[in-house]
Amino acid sequence: MAILSIFSASYCNGDEIVNELSANLGWKRLDGEVIAAAAEKYGAEPKNYLRAMEGPPFVFNKFTRRREKTLAQLKLTLAQALSDGQILYGYASHLIPADIGHVLRVCLIADSAWRAVNLRNSEGKEIDDAARRLRAEDMKNAQWTQFLHKKTPWDKSLYDLVIMVSDSGIDGAVKLIRENAQKPAVAYSESSLRSLEDFLIASRCELALIEGGLHHSVSCSGGAVTVIVDEYVVLMERLENEIRKILAPVKGLKEVHVKPGPHCRPPSVFANIEVDMPEKVLLVDDEKDFVTTLSERLEMRDLEPAVVYSGEEALNLLEEEAPEVMVLDLRMPGIDGIEVLRKVRSEYPDVAVIILTGHGTDRDRELCLSLGAFAYLEKPVDIDQLAGTMKRAKEYRKSRAQKE
Repeated sequence: MAILSIFSASYCNGDEIVNELSANLGWKRLDGEVIAAAAEKYGAEPKNYLRAMEGPPFVFNKFTRRREKTLAQLKLTLAQALSDGQILYGYASHLIPADIGHVLRVCLIADSAWRAVNLRNSEGKEIDDAARRLRAEDMKNAQWTQFLHKKTPWDKSLYDLVIMVSDSGIDGAVKLIRENAQKPAVAYSESSLRSLEDFLIASRCELALIEGGLHHSVSCSGGAVTVIVDEYVVLMERLENEIRKILAPVKGLKEVHVKPGPHCRPPSVFANIEVDMPEKVLLVDDEKDFVTTLSERLEMRDLEPAVVYSGEEALNLLEEEAPEVMVLDLRMPGIDGIEVLRKVRSEYPDVAVIILTGHGTDRDRELCLSLGAFAYLEKPVDIDQLAGTMKRAKEYRKSRAQKE
């Protein structure tokens, strides 16, 4: 008996088709259950797993690897849950490796005009609004498959069966899927069961590495795991020993191979790398041209700051994930910089706040410093002065943490 993996463009009646298949075949839907099980096991919010797949991206993901860790948890939960007679519908269907042979991979699509009418009929949207909604949904689909496979979501190579729902209708789609699910090509075999076990082992290893502070590509064949190190490492032998140590307790693992990837080469000797600079920086300023230019100049110093344009946005972002350093303007509509500073110092004391304003006074300077701002700078700011202040802010945070 096969496993059904179904991915659908939005408003192609995917949910109705999956429900009909589940009722007709007596097979269990696995999409929501996998997310719920992962959330319970790892003490996370279900919305975090949806966000890891759908977006928007986690703000400081380059440094925290939050998306990769969340997906590794979801992948392991899925690998442990897969068995016969199941239907995995939605984004998580793309997490199943292509070499597991007893999975029928299905894509449901329809032309944009048909989907727009379907959306209008189901939610009362005007055609123009429906078209914009569909483009946004398609972009989410595309970022997901590009992230996983470097392919568009409608690339036929990702699927065994592509169904044009606008032609087949719900009943026709259900019939096609049922017929193909019974074919010998997607029946269980010894090799497909080994591939499923390899998926489980690789998922355990991937999560173990991430929890150990390492992020490398992992594959498994016959219980032998290959870890691809696709970044330059000075002491490869030491890293290999660390990888082996982390993976040693993994159940089912037979052997470990560590190999360099195509990017595992020394960086240019001219690279400008400030290892003591903060990694998670947030710029808060309602002057969009100014803050965009500032962000670009900091990127030239190997920083990739996040940018928001209001105090409200800054406080909302802090609820999700706090930066190391915040560069904060004072004069903003709505919640101004003083209010943001008060909130940060009372609720997020580990965040170093650098005030950067073009309209401040001596009284503002005294107030900000008395409220706990790390530094008070004025526009126009010398970029080296700002970078140096950010570096000192990180050093200050580090020394505080060591004392505590």
